[in-house]
Amino acid sequence: MFATKLMMLVLTAGAAAPVLAAVTDYDLDPDHTYPSFEADHMGISLWRGKFNHSTGKMTLDKATGLGTVDVTIDVASVDFGHDKLNAWAVGPEFFDAARFPQASYRGKLTGFRKGAKPRVTGQLTLHGVTRPVDLRVNSFKCIPHPLSKRDYCGADALVTIKRDEFGLSAGKDYGFSMDVTLRIQVEAIATE
Repeated sequence: MFATKLMMLVLTAGAAAPVLAAVTDYDLDPDHTYPSFEADHMGISLWRGKFNHSTGKMTLDKATGLGTVDVTIDVASVDFGHDKLNAWAVGPEFFDAARFPQASYRGKLTGFRKGAKPRVTGQLTLHGVTRPVDLRVNSFKCIPHPLSKRDYCGADALVTIKRDEFGLSAGKDYGFSMDVTLRIQVEAIATE
């Protein structure tokens, strides 16, 4: 009886081990991750910008096609390629970086198995407001990093949000569209 219970315990533990071992932790590569955006400028042009500093983590379970993503963006690192606009954007009339220094996105990845179209469902916190935001993933790929040989993954995702829903309504009275397309190009390397 004892031998049977011991054998069942060993078999159960052995069967559970691969499931636990399948989850891999990743750190976002800050030198290759620059969330960017496109926004209307009075209906006559499209302005583009990016955030130069972001950090984050990701988990992947390649066996199930599931994972998580957690990205934090330094709002004061906004870069339109225009110094005066950068200074205005971090001020109290727009991002108000002194009060809201970070934006974040936390989500769950599904369907990133080979041949499947992955998705990310999650929540964006921006300017002190948190709302559900789902990302469309255009590409997702993992390869062995050529130098470290650790798993290295990259993705390109996008979504269009209404910025006034996050309290960022500057220009609305002048006819600016509130639609902003967020593009998230991300690379992450396995922690081990």
